[in-house]
Amino acid sequence: MSHKMTRGKKPLLPQELHPMDQWLRSERMPHIWCAGCGIGPTLYAWVRALDTVGIDKDKVVYVSGIGCCGRGSGYLDVDGFHTTHGRAIPFATGIKLVKPDLCVNVISGDGDIFSIGGNHFIHACRRNVDLLVICTNNFIYGMTGGQLAATTPIGDYSTTTPYGNIEPPFNTPYLADASGAVYVARWTSIHVRLLEKSIAEALRMKGFRYIEVLSPCPVNYGRRNRLREVDDIAKWFWQSSVIRHGADTREVQIEKGKPIILGNFVKREKLSYYGELKKLEEKVKRAAEAKK
Repeated sequence: MSHKMTRGKKPLLPQELHPMDQWLRSERMPHIWCAGCGIGPTLYAWVRALDTVGIDKDKVVYVSGIGCCGRGSGYLDVDGFHTTHGRAIPFATGIKLVKPDLCVNVISGDGDIFSIGGNHFIHACRRNVDLLVICTNNFIYGMTGGQLAATTPIGDYSTTTPYGNIEPPFNTPYLADASGAVYVARWTSIHVRLLEKSIAEALRMKGFRYIEVLSPCPVNYGRRNRLREVDDIAKWFWQSSVIRHGADTREVQIEKGKPIILGNFVKREKLSYYGELKKLEEKVKRAAEAKK
């Protein structure tokens, strides 16, 4: 009997298994994420989408940088790379270029993707590298001490902004759109079914696809910003969210006291970076043959 059907020495009944048990390293449970964290629901939506699309598990790669999402590579039964801080996208780019048949996914936090790794993000968008990037945006550095991030809303508190943030945050869907991403969406980790459908849609496409997932962090963000209870941030998301598919990404900035605009904003087709490389390869071959 495989480890997937046991906990210790006692065999598990089918009804005791997690619905997505085939995608999990069950022997490593329970996980270490905090109560109320949005990473678990996000990863659940991701593996359900993989299952729905029918992608071979042996072809799936999970890449993350440093941060709470980095733990996912240890809990998911797929090939995973836990990279250095802010460098998940260049690692993933290398994997995809060497092994173009793989389904390469970057799942990491806003601190990792936009604060430390922002330059890599915009250039991967510009090149249209064939990656799915999911950012769990919790508005703060959740693992490393609760510091200000590039997505922290104006006026919010962190360990490095004890008097409130004065720096304008990134509107990450707009940044992705303007930089050239072929698919751009935003959901929250409490909109699990809608998020799952969005991920499935993105998995069926080629090119650089970006989904922002607003994710509660009750410990490092919530308790500093009057959202101390485990479900306070989830309630804020639920009460404030408005779904507007196709919204102009210039108008989806997150501001306290205003609606949080969710939806699938951008979907367009263009040749991926790997596709452009193949075209260039054929051009070089033709030029070489013409010289013979």
